[in-house]
Amino acid sequence: MSSDFEESAQRYRRELHVHCYRMLASFDEAEDAVQEALLRAWRARDRFDGSGQFRAWLYKIATNVCLDMLRSRKSVSKMTSFAEVPWLQPYPDTLLDEVLPGPEEDQPEEIAVRRETISLAFLAALQVLPPRQRAALIARDVLGWRASEVAETLGTSVAAANSALQRARATMQQHLPSQRASWTPIASPSAEEMALVAEFIAAHERADAAAAMAVAVRDLRVTMPPQPMCFDGVESIAPLMARAAEMGTWRLVPVRANRMPAAASYLRRPGDTVFRAFKLDVMRMADGAIAEITTFGAGLFPAFGLDQVLSVTTDA
Repeated sequence: MSSDFEESAQRYRRELHVHCYRMLASFDEAEDAVQEALLRAWRARDRFDGSGQFRAWLYKIATNVCLDMLRSRKSVSKMTSFAEVPWLQPYPDTLLDEVLPGPEEDQPEEIAVRRETISLAFLAALQVLPPRQRAALIARDVLGWRASEVAETLGTSVAAANSALQRARATMQQHLPSQRASWTPIASPSAEEMALVAEFIAAHERADAAAAMAVAVRDLRVTMPPQPMCFDGVESIAPLMARAAEMGTWRLVPVRANRMPAAASYLRRPGDTVFRAFKLDVMRMADGAIAEITTFGAGLFPAFGLDQVLSVTTDA
C-alpha cells in the first residue's frame, strides 16, 4: 500500500474490526474480514473518486466482505442460549476503548448505544438474522446510516432495505431480553457489583463452590462456546466448581470484555510449576448478582494483553 492510503486506512482499522465483529460475532473472523476489506479497498483505490467519505467507503467494503463470509456459514435458527452460537468470542474492553476514547459524558447517547450493541446478548441475537437483515440493522441502528446508503451497500432498493430493517428489528425483539428490546444501554457495573465479582474470584481461587454460588442468582446460567453445553441453576453449576477444584490450583485476573466484568483463569495442575492460561469467564450482572457466565477458552488471552503463564508465588 502507498503510505498515504495505508495511513488513512489504518486510522479506521480498529472501528472496522468492531463493525466486522458485530456482523460475525467472532474476534478472529473479524480480523480476517478487516484484512480482506483493506485489501479490496487497496485494489479499488483508483475507483474512489473522493466525492464521499473515505470512512463510509471502507465500511461499505467491510460490510460486503462480511456478507460474503456469512453466506458460507451455517445459520442459527434460534437463540435460546449462547450455546447455539459456537463461533461467539469475547472482545477486550481495552481494544474497544481505542474506538471510543474520552469520557462518556462527551457523547452519552452514541456511546450508550454502542455499549449495548457490543454486548454478548446483542451479538448472539444478531446471529439469528439473515445476513442482509443483519447488515441493515447494524447500518441503521448502530452506525446511523441513511436508508439510501444501506440500499446502495446491499445493492437493493430503499424500500427493500427498509423492509429488511423492520423484519430485523422485530426478530431482535423476540430474542433479546425484554428490558433491552429497544437497545437501551447496559449500565456500567456498580461498585457493589464489582465487589461481588471480586468475591467470586476469591471463592474460585479458594475452590469454595458455596461462596462462589452465594454471589449468583439462583437461576444462574453458564455456557461454554464453542461447546453446546448449557447449565441452568446453581444446583447444576456447583458440581462444575467441585470438578475445578480437583483439577489443581487456580489464579484469576480481573479483566473486562464486551463492557462487562470478566475473569481470566490460570490453572496449575498437580506437579506443574506454573499457572497456565485456561479460560475466560465473562459475567453479566443483574439485580446485584451474577446472572450469567459465558466461559471461553484461552485463545484470545494475547488480545487481552494477558500472559500465557503466571509464575508460582510464595503464597500459591
